[in-house]
Amino acid sequence: MAYVNTNRIARKGFLDRIADLRNGVVTAIRQRRIYGQTAAELNALTDRELADLGIVRASIAEIAREAAYGK
Repeated sequence: MAYVNTNRIARKGFLDRIADLRNGVVTAIRQRRIYGQTAAELNALTDRELADLGIVRASIAEIAREAAYGK
């Protein structure tokens, strides 16, 4: 007796994969822009202004990374 499998695997089409790739690139660009803007703004502050905010200059990159990409 023959057995026929009628289950279908849902696959994304080519255009869906292209759209996902585009969305990933756009998201990465936005995150990088947020990282750069945050780092630039914090680097523009004086050491005293940073101290008032409770930030040391060495942690600016970490703070910018958290702002852009989350924890």
